[in-house]
Amino acid sequence: MDRVSTQERRESVIRAAIAEFAITGYDGTTTAAIARRVGVTQPYLFRLFPDKQAIFVAALARSAEDTRLAFEEAVDGAESGEGALQAMTDAYTRLISTRPETLLMQLQGYVTVAAAEARGDGLIGEVVRAGWMGIWETVHLSLGADAGRTADFFACGMLGNTLAAMGVAQEAGRRGGVREG
Repeated sequence: MDRVSTQERRESVIRAAIAEFAITGYDGTTTAAIARRVGVTQPYLFRLFPDKQAIFVAALARSAEDTRLAFEEAVDGAESGEGALQAMTDAYTRLISTRPETLLMQLQGYVTVAAAEARGDGLIGEVVRAGWMGIWETVHLSLGADAGRTADFFACGMLGNTLAAMGVAQEAGRRGGVREG
């Protein structure tokens, strides 16, 4: 019973860490802020995770897995081809609109990789790349293992991520959409 309780607490810490790191990044987030959000003490936090980097790595891995699962669940029962493409697009749109911290955490991971690797720390890069490859594989297989379609899906998705992170998508929605021409 205690093991389940510890796992639930770890899960709470990971979710709180995603929310904190998503906004203020690795360097701007304190373990005190994460502990406060969860409602535990810092010493207890460090009984669950050895250090701040371990919390960040767990948050990165969870964020990537949440995205991968959103795609996997979207195509379950969907038609292949255009049906799968639309189902994954809709699922991702829902994910980042209802849980924007998932997108922001992914972006924080991409930014943090370069700084960490410049310091000689390859762990964050390994976790970010593994998460990305899991997402890529899920989408790629869902689109019939078509490299071109997969690349197009991610190219459009990354443009959407950039626009969403800058608030352009929300602004366009308030103005009635972006017009061509």
